[in-house]
Amino acid sequence: MALSRRARRCLVLLLVSLALLPLGMATDPIGGYCSESGTSDAEINGKARRRSINSVVSDLVAKAASNGGFATYDYCFMRYKNANFIGQVDMRVDASKAVVKTMGKAIAQAVATAGSAVLGRMKEKYTTFVNIYGLSPCTQDLTQLTCAQCLSTAVSNFGDTCNTAEGCQIKYSSCWVRYEIYLFYFPLETSG
Repeated sequence: MALSRRARRCLVLLLVSLALLPLGMATDPIGGYCSESGTSDAEINGKARRRSINSVVSDLVAKAASNGGFATYDYCFMRYKNANFIGQVDMRVDASKAVVKTMGKAIAQAVATAGSAVLGRMKEKYTTFVNIYGLSPCTQDLTQLTCAQCLSTAVSNFGDTCNTAEGCQIKYSSCWVRYEIYLFYFPLETSG
């Protein structure tokens, strides 16, 4: 369903006002149901953040949907919804169980093939329409034990680093782990 003229105008005002905000944290209602927030100036470079915000604004206006939407770029995340969502988590708790299951299988695959060029990758069904894709490679110089330790340490940081994100990656110099709700690795076929 497309946005009404009033809702589209509110969304454009929201996104433009966010793009023009000073680089501090701000939350401000616009209309009766629009909210905006930015991140701290200390977190990211101002010019990169401005370019990122402008890209997100353009993307969200182009894809405007009546029930809400979000877009992410390297230094920016922007979300809108036709209801107040400030402080509310937008991901079911059972998603973290699916992530742990997916990454556990991907790690087992990576550890079993440690020292080779094979990546640990896995696909798990989360809902009827959503899959969780996991990738967990180690560098080829690691033994099975050190690969398992590196990957386990990385995955153990998901809770603190990623919280309830729909995708996340943690990188170390010898291994890295990543999960997403879209297929992000090649080749596209998986064994899971």
